[in-house]
Amino acid sequence: MSVHRDEGMKHELRDYLRSGHPTRSEEWHDAEPGDPLGTHPDIAEVRHELGRRLGRTPFPASAPELARVLDAGHCPDEVVALLEPLPADETYRNVQELATAVVEARADA
Repeated sequence: MSVHRDEGMKHELRDYLRSGHPTRSEEWHDAEPGDPLGTHPDIAEVRHELGRRLGRTPFPASAPELARVLDAGHCPDEVVALLEPLPADETYRNVQELATAVVEARADA
């Protein structure tokens, strides 16, 4: 695709994207609002969601420290709330450990 065609398409879509309205013609294509992970997420889903929002930089860290990082990054409250049941004194070395703890805590609740 050429640069000129790419710029032309961007110009055509600019108003649609800025309008705040769905850009799809069929309603069923739009994303559902609500919990991004559903009610019973598995470790892979939780790891993906937390990993894309946290990255590698904040580790090792405790749940309260990670919650502050998520909150500072304007993460949805539903994702930040995943860390609430975790013990404050536990330190997580990476997203895998964190996701495992989140899923186990949700299963115990």
